Amino acid sequence: MKSLPIIDLSIVLAYLAAMVGVGVYFSRKNTTSDQFTTASGKIPGWAIGISIYATFLSSNTFLGVPGKAFGSNWNSFVFSLAMPFAAWVATKFFIPFYRNTGEVSAYTHLEHRFGPWARTYAVACFLLTQLARMGSIFFGIALSLQALTGYPMATIMIVVGICIVIYTVMGGMEAVIWTEVVQGVIKTVGALVILYLVISGMDGGISRIIDIGKVDNKFSLGSYAPDFTVSSFWVVLLYGFFMNLNNFGMDQNYVQRYHTTSSIKEASSSIWLCVYLYLPVSLMFFVLGSCLYAYYQSNPELLHIVQMQAATERLPNGTAEAISQLAATLTPADYGDKVMPHFMVNKVPVGLLGLIVAAIMSAAMSTISSGMNASATVFSVDIYQRYIKSDLTPKQSMRILYIATTGFGLAGMVTGIAMIGVKSVLDIWWMLSGIFAGGMLGLFLLGIISRNTKNTEALTATLIGIAVIIWMTFSSQLPDNYDYLRNPLHQNMIMVVGTLTIFLIGLLLTRLKGKVKPEREAVLDSH
Repeated sequence: MKSLPIIDLSIVLAYLAAMVGVGVYFSRKNTTSDQFTTASGKIPGWAIGISIYATFLSSNTFLGVPGKAFGSNWNSFVFSLAMPFAAWVATKFFIPFYRNTGEVSAYTHLEHRFGPWARTYAVACFLLTQLARMGSIFFGIALSLQALTGYPMATIMIVVGICIVIYTVMGGMEAVIWTEVVQGVIKTVGALVILYLVISGMDGGISRIIDIGKVDNKFSLGSYAPDFTVSSFWVVLLYGFFMNLNNFGMDQNYVQRYHTTSSIKEASSSIWLCVYLYLPVSLMFFVLGSCLYAYYQSNPELLHIVQMQAATERLPNGTAEAISQLAATLTPADYGDKVMPHFMVNKVPVGLLGLIVAAIMSAAMSTISSGMNASATVFSVDIYQRYIKSDLTPKQSMRILYIATTGFGLAGMVTGIAMIGVKSVLDIWWMLSGIFAGGMLGLFLLGIISRNTKNTEALTATLIGIAVIIWMTFSSQLPDNYDYLRNPLHQNMIMVVGTLTIFLIGLLLTRLKGKVKPEREAVLDSH
């Protein structure tokens, strides 16, 4: 395994030092919790838009998307196609709502509508989602850097994690946003460089890539049949709509940014800027995956090396013969995440490699740092000030934010270490986020849309929704003689069904209660 050349290692270390320097620079301004969490509402909309784009463009995108396209097709790109629909709903309803309430937490409203349990449930779902997100991103960056440096994945996560904790704790939300603006540019340029190197190194160029992709159906968006048991076009579209709606409308990472701008118009424009940037760039990552597939199909000796590496990881103590036999049985989906790191370490020139590693690191750092800041804000406002001590002094409030930011950063790092060995970083993130976000979004939509729904109906609907989510998630583990009780739908439908279950049952219970009440009043009047 190659080690990172000294020039490239110097570039990576300089980048890490620069990120810590940004935190030190902005630390001078962080004298209040308002400055730490919302930058006192003084960030321009275009910067917020790029920072949201950078948060979307995580290492899951940088590594997981090309790996997914390499192993299957462009089916997952449908997730991105759903973004404009979710953005329209968010800018039409959610952003004005948050700006008018003035609440920095996305979940305070739920307590006003349904009581403390609703706020606590949403906060728990959000924090679990953040741990899953940060863990998968830590895992993604370690997977790549291990191939480039030879260092253990856990060591990489610890070093990178410490740097992220330092600049996020010191710099607050303003440091997070401005570093994300820089990181958004770096990671986009890095992806373009890799794409150019793959295409230029391919015999036959773009036409050859297209020919191979057509033969192996690499450009398909999935089946258009109304089949919800597989990852069809419609399954991913529905999942993408509800997941993006959760991101734009319920995720504290994004809601917190709406308060950093000066107006509703600025906040709305930041969402649309994110969509306009992310759609073509996410497509570029799928194109990159297809190009890598064609490149490795045209270079079977390189493909064999990747297969052997993947087999060795699965059988670390296996004999050479056993590893070789396993390698022959692996499909592209089994080693898709390992192809781009292999290409980088073997085909990217010295100097450029350091810049690309910095791009991958920035893809991870931007999402993790924003997740840490948002999680700390939720912990401070929705847990500590709500249940422990409400009348915090400015100094106490800052201390809680510092401690919580550090704690969530370390917890995300531990989650990433626990994920070592998973097959697809994108799949594991989609599954975990769908489980935790489904109930939260359904409850929030019920609270915003149905003004007549009260505590009892919302709690009943949520409990039923949680039961449905648990069944859909774990019923696949049932013994074969209970296979008729298994969830027949694709796992991405957990998010969709969970959201709709809570929302629709809540509406139904509200309507039934509305009908029962007039009948009861009519009976009382007759007496």
